[in-house]
Amino acid sequence: MKEQLLQAWQTSQQKNLLLYDATSDGGMQKTMSTRGGRTIGDQWLHLHKVRASWLDICGKKLDKKLKPVEKTAVYNRKQTRAMLIESAAVIEALIHWSWDHHIGKLSGFKNGLIPFITYLIAHEAHHRGNMLLTLKLSGEKIEDKVKFGLWEW
Repeated sequence: MKEQLLQAWQTSQQKNLLLYDATSDGGMQKTMSTRGGRTIGDQWLHLHKVRASWLDICGKKLDKKLKPVEKTAVYNRKQTRAMLIESAAVIEALIHWSWDHHIGKLSGFKNGLIPFITYLIAHEAHHRGNMLLTLKLSGEKIEDKVKFGLWEW
């Protein structure tokens, strides 16, 4: 079951990078908000920040740590992609650590490891959907192979 959980997390991250890499620089600047909401690039940065926040709570005993992210950090394509890869790897380390040392219990998330990873995947899928809708409504094209590829689990 641990391997299935890891695979689910890794697949979600692969789908993130699939959409990330398929989004143009112009697309990363798109937002449908009229009140100053996040651009698509800022949503990717938000995903990393949420991961980092939860790791501060649930992953305190991990050897692998993330570099702190400033609250005022702004989207940078290369840096944000690298941060997404780094934080995904630390989440994987958390899965291993929790499963191997605490039988799936997780300090800071009362329902345990599986619901925690499910929560993260659902949160990130929500943002991928938001990003796709924003791209569509703003006239940005995403190739069909990418749109369909997001569903190949």
